[in-house]
Amino acid sequence: MKTANKTDKAADKAPKAAAKPKVAFFDFASCEGCQLQITNIGELLLDVLGAVDVVEFREAISEKYDGDYDVVFVEGSIGDHHAEERLKKLRARAKVLIAYGACACTGGINALKNHTTDYKDFVYQKDARMPHLDSAKALPISAAIKVDYAALGCPVNKYEVLQIISHLLHGKEPVVPTWPVCVECKRRETVCRYAEGDHCLGPIARAGCTAPCPADGIPCEACRGLVEHANEAAMEKVLMQRAGFSKQRASSKSRMFAANCRADTVQEGAK
Repeated sequence: MKTANKTDKAADKAPKAAAKPKVAFFDFASCEGCQLQITNIGELLLDVLGAVDVVEFREAISEKYDGDYDVVFVEGSIGDHHAEERLKKLRARAKVLIAYGACACTGGINALKNHTTDYKDFVYQKDARMPHLDSAKALPISAAIKVDYAALGCPVNKYEVLQIISHLLHGKEPVVPTWPVCVECKRRETVCRYAEGDHCLGPIARAGCTAPCPADGIPCEACRGLVEHANEAAMEKVLMQRAGFSKQRASSKSRMFAANCRADTVQEGAK
């Protein structure tokens, strides 16, 4: 009996395993391609699941969670006030909130509608006159809430997401590249698209993707947004002089993914 009691007391004093961080993934206006990128991580995902507790992820599990989150990943842009209210509730429950993918970080392709007048007819057709469409803009989630970190790209770089999770688990500050894509092309020894008689937004596009598009002969479209203080005027001149673009085409070229990043776009601040 004494031995059993000592064993029981020793078990009571044994340190309990630390609870895994509660991680959740949510989506707003998007194609959900960034969520698919997470599920496509493959075997490395098993390492992630061994270190964290994924409590909500609509693309992969059906479970719901009603407590607070340690880390929340948000995909997709804001499209209306309903999305803003939902985002604010998520922010209140999250210790750390990360925007991942172009739509969440910059508004992405969705933000093209902010600069057009006929998108409603093409997208909604017979329902194009719904009154809420008149004021709805596609905005990054930072327009409504505080975002702690961002994983850019369309789709998101899955290895960058893994790196962010790893850094947070180890108490390190995640780093988002601020240099242009041209730097990564030089590292890969990729022949410049302009040397091939093509065009490219590499000089003003934010890096972090390892520049796979120019390496495959595809011009960079700045899916990760623009570098800080991007010299858009110089980029327009390059596109006109070396790629033969008209002024209008050169001016609008960076809107594909970075419509809300441009200097001519008025951004709303985080509330």
